[in-house]
Amino acid sequence: MSPVSSKPYEIVERALELSRADGCVVIADERSSANLRWAGNALTTNGVTRGRTLTVVATVDGAEGTASGVVSRSAVTAEELEPLVRAAEEAARSAGPAEDAGPLVAGVPESPDFGEAPAETSPEVFAGFAPALGEAFGRAGAGGRELYGFAYHELTSTYVGTSTGLRLRHDQPNGTLELNGKSPDRTRSAWVGRATRDFGDVDPLALDEELAQRLAWAERRIELPAGRYETLLPPTAVADLLIYQQWSAAARDAAEGRTVFSKPGGGTRVGENLATLPLTLRSDPAEPGLESAPFVIAHASGDDASVFDNGLPLAPVDWIREGRLEHLVTTRHSAGLTGLPVAPGAGNLILEGGADRSLEEMVASTRRGLLVTCLWYIREVDPATLLLTGLTRDGVYLVEDGAVVGEVNNFRFNESPVELLRRASEAGRTERTLPREWSDWFTRTAMPPLRVPDFNMSSVSQGV
Repeated sequence: MSPVSSKPYEIVERALELSRADGCVVIADERSSANLRWAGNALTTNGVTRGRTLTVVATVDGAEGTASGVVSRSAVTAEELEPLVRAAEEAARSAGPAEDAGPLVAGVPESPDFGEAPAETSPEVFAGFAPALGEAFGRAGAGGRELYGFAYHELTSTYVGTSTGLRLRHDQPNGTLELNGKSPDRTRSAWVGRATRDFGDVDPLALDEELAQRLAWAERRIELPAGRYETLLPPTAVADLLIYQQWSAAARDAAEGRTVFSKPGGGTRVGENLATLPLTLRSDPAEPGLESAPFVIAHASGDDASVFDNGLPLAPVDWIREGRLEHLVTTRHSAGLTGLPVAPGAGNLILEGGADRSLEEMVASTRRGLLVTCLWYIREVDPATLLLTGLTRDGVYLVEDGAVVGEVNNFRFNESPVELLRRASEAGRTERTLPREWSDWFTRTAMPPLRVPDFNMSSVSQGV
């Protein structure tokens, strides 16, 4: 039973057979990936990887409550399987009662493909993309531009089995493209990124056109001081900010007074209006093009996840509906503590409710303001207000009378995404986008561009 020859569902079944705990959850994640990298208008490397991670959750009942132990390992062989199960059981016996303990999920119909081989990606995923990328290299070189970047595609098949009879499986494709265009002297740089399920919807030639336009804008350099500016945030920047907001939206933390979603004097801000515009922030596992796992997959417990919830079906949820806070992230346990409905976190995030206007149309109606490309190095400053700081990167442009007139210096910003939703004066058309900062962790987003009349560019940054 080597990681290559044994089937994931067989490993799950065998681990459950070996379990001596009162309850057991086994999660097998089978991953395959393919990638391309390039620099200076030429491919540099490509590769394919495969791997498996096995997570065993053991639960042990005791006089004071139920304890849980979680152990994860990669490349588990037949000889290592039983020691892994025993290690999880020992971790549970050594732990105190789990605060989030509850009955393991039961009664969910078996996935019809649970007993089938995992899905796999391969270099063929780039069959249409790679030739077009080669054309983009040629056109960029002829135009005096250099292209750098990478394309990555991963396919993860996750198998979840439990001692209560659950047998669930989900296949998750995940593709990202990041493309930088630079002038030969490296004084000008521009970035575009895309998220994709299969690279069939990515056009390198169109992306190179975007980069060429931005590099042309950057031929004129304008120095601006720090300050508050009317700012157009593209979908990628909006995604980075709202992903962090969603990661900070655990109901328990809010109920205990630790976050921006805490109500002064106690309780949460559920029911309050957060946005002036009629914006809806939602998740839906079945969202076309952004499909994600339809059930909870929890490798560890925390304030926003519980291993006892593994396999719990996920439904569409509106986190904010037409500007009003509707839900915070709750496990079954934290829902009981807070009195809020169960609403586990999901694998995608969509903001909609703006006008049917593109970013280009919003630029055309701007008298004077800044157009940002993307955000970078985002860090939390104050959890009570969710104040974040970070940097702009790869192009900030000055807009005057509806036209971009040049590139300005980069800035450090200090803003709260919750405050930005309140102050945003316009939202455009929602489109699928790649968050640049969080692309290693969360890629399935659809966001509109936002106009913020007084975005706080707190200091000048010397980065390109």
